[in-house]
Amino acid sequence: MAILSVNVGSSTLKFSIHPRQGDQVQGRVFSGSIQALEPGGAPVMEWEFQGQRQNRQLPSSASDPFGQALRSLSELLRAETALPEIEAVAHRVVHGGADFSASVLVSADILQRLAKLNSLAPLHQPHNLQGIGAFQRAFPDLPQVACFDTAFHTSLAEIDYEFALPRALAEQGLRRYGFHGLSYQYVMGVLRQRSALAGGRVLMAHLGNGASLCAALGGLSRATTMGFSALDGLMMGTRTGTLDPGVLLYLMEQGWDHERLEALLYKQSGLLGVSGISADMRTLRADGSAQAQHAVDLFTRRVVRESGAMVACVGGLDLIAFSGGIGEHDATLRAQVGEQLGWLGVVVDAALNQQATGSEVRAIHAAESRVQVWVIPTDEGLVAAQEAARLI
Repeated sequence: MAILSVNVGSSTLKFSIHPRQGDQVQGRVFSGSIQALEPGGAPVMEWEFQGQRQNRQLPSSASDPFGQALRSLSELLRAETALPEIEAVAHRVVHGGADFSASVLVSADILQRLAKLNSLAPLHQPHNLQGIGAFQRAFPDLPQVACFDTAFHTSLAEIDYEFALPRALAEQGLRRYGFHGLSYQYVMGVLRQRSALAGGRVLMAHLGNGASLCAALGGLSRATTMGFSALDGLMMGTRTGTLDPGVLLYLMEQGWDHERLEALLYKQSGLLGVSGISADMRTLRADGSAQAQHAVDLFTRRVVRESGAMVACVGGLDLIAFSGGIGEHDATLRAQVGEQLGWLGVVVDAALNQQATGSEVRAIHAAESRVQVWVIPTDEGLVAAQEAARLI
């Protein structure tokens, strides 16, 4: 028996299959993605099974691209007779709000309640829920499990999730929630197996197109950079990160409406907006222009600045863990962050850092470093599969 773990984005579908033996869920035996699922796109399905990488061009569908993609995935799963039998589907859902502090079996009522949070994560939540609906139709006999990115941060103290707003607004749920929780849960699990300092003062950096930091103590989240929505904190691929609210008031005075502001904050800012070139760190590194370098420098600086706030919340630093597409693969950024946090006792070993390419868990701190530094390729799909196995 196995769990099918899926992550549905605005134009992508990532999937993996994890065998289960009793209460133990194993690593992926089958994984892949379907790209370019926007209406009118040319979707491509890529997958890996038994050491073989394959890809297939899929039919385009202007009216129902996700439905077409799911039909293609269903056909592929049926054709691969060596796969274990799937007993449940685990879905990454970005926002659980105040009501959902742990993974749940999906029902019609739960979907309705989650849909009310769409405006808090417009790049993710609607697509997450659309994916659940599509999988319910494609696999009607399988339980569907929603696994929340916000759940890991329910250990925050009230003083760390509260905003300085009138009490009436706070009671409506206007508070810090935090995100990337499935990734942080995985990273913390790996650290518990690898480091005696995992229960100490840990700074986890999930750096990718979406980026955030989490400070943990005793293995629990105690502070995080993302807040009410997935906009707060670090500069990201296309998102602003922390921004003076006065900027928005000024733009509203200039006639900007909600739709235009939302596009600015979520899709036109970050690395893309600052560079004017790309939201992809790899593209900016290769570009070599002054604009590209400036965007990279600003991203790095924001990581360092927010790291100071996180460290202050847990009273020091024993360990740093990098994950996410940038954190796992960008050795230059890791070296620069480590150097600028040298006052905390961080010393990154240059050779070990270059050898860490995101393919495996690696420690990259120098022998004299007072702080351990790790690179941990994250696996949100495995965490979601573990949650689903626990529930069913």
